[in-house]
Amino acid sequence: MRELSLHILDIIENSRRAEADLIKIKIEEKIETNLLKIVIKDNGNGISQKKLNEITDPFITSRTTREVGLGLSLFKAAAESCGGRFEIDSQIDKGTRVTAEFEYDHIDRAPLGDMTTTLSNFIAANGDQVDIIYQHQYQENSFKFDSREIKAELEDLSIQSRQIISWIREYIGENLAEIRGGEAF
Repeated sequence: MRELSLHILDIIENSRRAEADLIKIKIEEKIETNLLKIVIKDNGNGISQKKLNEITDPFITSRTTREVGLGLSLFKAAAESCGGRFEIDSQIDKGTRVTAEFEYDHIDRAPLGDMTTTLSNFIAANGDQVDIIYQHQYQENSFKFDSREIKAELEDLSIQSRQIISWIREYIGENLAEIRGGEAF
């Protein structure tokens, strides 16, 4: 995939299919230590140890609509090809954690991509059923978004409504630009 945000979208879609109702995404951009770290945790059904041992094999998938699953294997390859590492931990009925680390300045590292669109589109499609906590750290600056806080302020309006999604998109975009010193992704 051309952008890491698309890998993130693939994983959070897997979390939704695993019946998670809370997904936590944490991104750390630490230029001084040459690290880009992405951690995605959910409280879904979890993955059995047998399946966990083979989950990054591109010819294994739990989906019935196709015979191969490339998402996790491509994310793992992206991390490892950039001097990083990839790890997946899971427990049945407790959830799954995916961690990918990249050398920040590696020539082959894909750009992070458009996290604003990734998150707002996911919330537009799934926000009433799944909560998202998104933390992003760039150098020493950080931003946190928690969909549960938004829902607590809404009265009879769905978080998936067009007006709220538009506000979420603007809010995330402005805050990401602010922590990066106005720099666009």
